[in-house]
Amino acid sequence: MSGLQRSSPRLKARASPYHSGVTLFAIPDASGSATPPRPTKRVKIESALDEPSISGEGSQSPSKSPSKRPLKSPQKSKTLYKKALATPHPTPPHWREVYDCIKEMRSQTVAPVDAMGCHMAQRYEKDPKNKRFVTLVSLMLSPQTKDQVTDAAVGKLRTALGGSVSLDAVLAADPTVISEAINKVGMWRVKTKHLKLAAEKLRDDFDSDVPQTIEGLISLPGVGPKIGFLALQNAWNINVGIGVDVHVLRITRLLGWHKAENPEDARISLESWLPAELQSEINPLLVGFGQTICPANSPRCGECKLGASGLCPSAKMPTKKKPQAVPDW
Repeated sequence: MSGLQRSSPRLKARASPYHSGVTLFAIPDASGSATPPRPTKRVKIESALDEPSISGEGSQSPSKSPSKRPLKSPQKSKTLYKKALATPHPTPPHWREVYDCIKEMRSQTVAPVDAMGCHMAQRYEKDPKNKRFVTLVSLMLSPQTKDQVTDAAVGKLRTALGGSVSLDAVLAADPTVISEAINKVGMWRVKTKHLKLAAEKLRDDFDSDVPQTIEGLISLPGVGPKIGFLALQNAWNINVGIGVDVHVLRITRLLGWHKAENPEDARISLESWLPAELQSEINPLLVGFGQTICPANSPRCGECKLGASGLCPSAKMPTKKKPQAVPDW
């Protein structure tokens, strides 16, 4: 063993030209000269003493590389509803004449919203809390669903829960019982989940009753500004905003009352100039108008007084055919 010579080369060290706290090591080749270290094989030993970061004086922590990002980007906060406009939008010309004309036409027909809207869900309940709760339930079932289907689903749910759509009954019910009762409404699986979660939150945070503020209502799963404002109006008779649904958005755009493309922008525009005493009735007024006289797919402009009087800028009046000339034989 004593005759064996040490064959491993000695590592040669040199200071890094890029950082004073880094030492680079190179393995000499067979001739004894140090081989320039390959960039991918460098061994970096940091100095025990941290140097100040170049990003700011006095900083004792090394600066993070800008190329390194967190694994998950933070989610942006979502605005649940928009506050009132600081400057009201201009009042549309002839809006009152248009509004009164629509009211006159609506008085001559009974629309589905009149007979089967959320306010009608209360008619089989006696307890005031149950009346308010079933109003909220009806509104939560209504998105992307016709009033006829929503009303039937509420009735079927009442039967499934033992005769009353109460908070306690929804809390005690198995989700499959609720799902089977409401499976004709749009997105019934999601709505089943929202009903159960909303019931739990009402029990835990709102003394088992429907909140009396828009902030409280939109904190519930499945409840947005439209449902919130309509629930306040129909459950508590509190009018603090307009419930803008697809009918209200579409018709007010057709009338030229605003250029908003989403319900929230339309709502704050309408609320900025429409008198407060009309804001609780405009939703059922225009919903019924959209259900009967101005459906989205087949508006009856020829039967609408707004078109005949030139009050609707979007009216498409049928062209009158010219009588054919009778040949003179």
